[in-house]
Amino acid sequence: MSELQRLLDVLELRSTGPQAFEATNLPFGGPTVFGGQLLAQAVVAAATVDPTKHERSLHTVFARPALVDEPLEVVIDVVQTGRSFASASVTFEQGGKACARSLVLLSSLVPDLIRHQPDAPSDEPPADTEDTHHGPAFWEVRVEPGIDLADPAAVGPAESTVWVRFPDAPQDQTIGRALLAFATDGFLIGTAMRPHPGIGQSMAHVSLNTTVVTHTLGFHEDVTATDWLTLRMSSPNASHGCSYGRGEVFDPAGLHLASFVQENMIRGMPAAKQ
Repeated sequence: MSELQRLLDVLELRSTGPQAFEATNLPFGGPTVFGGQLLAQAVVAAATVDPTKHERSLHTVFARPALVDEPLEVVIDVVQTGRSFASASVTFEQGGKACARSLVLLSSLVPDLIRHQPDAPSDEPPADTEDTHHGPAFWEVRVEPGIDLADPAAVGPAESTVWVRFPDAPQDQTIGRALLAFATDGFLIGTAMRPHPGIGQSMAHVSLNTTVVTHTLGFHEDVTATDWLTLRMSSPNASHGCSYGRGEVFDPAGLHLASFVQENMIRGMPAAKQ
């Protein structure tokens, strides 16, 4: 089985009743479930609410860790469905306790009355840069030259640009959005650490206690996950044990596909756990 198929299998939710599903997990570098997986599964779950609409936005709160070795219960509560919009909450539970909850808005496609977007980045993924290893080989990741989000000695502005693609992904809009959601989760903690000497993402879960607390993602256009997607990110604030980051996503033609905002916990690890 290919690495991509393992990820796609995780996005196949098994129905267990009305608006209820069971989901499996993908090992991604630790004993707890990667938040990007939950974001992707929330997109897939929300798509069942109204197949005539696409996901417009989701806001997710990660309440407690979920374990990779145990299945997830996914419960959908439909708030409303209408001609233009639908909304629902998607709750992930394990052992009878809520681990994460997404509030999802879906919308139908309507013609533009107005249109604008941020300036698209002019740089392209560096062809001479080797793939940056971020877990299994179902995706390719390139990081802006001169930036190492993992290295505590690599200091710079709280900004980064990352390119990602899923080369063999199916041309399905729900899956495309789910894979983009997966990709937006993993880089803003490292981006927030960049200005601080002696602090880097390689220290996470070793001498630093870090986790994503909330993640908000808005989709503006259809997503082709096989394209190189540019994630342009910054972290304008870090304070009181937390960081705030935001990002924009563009396709190779410069179309603004999505925007996302993330709040993270970044704290020293208690001495007893180091």
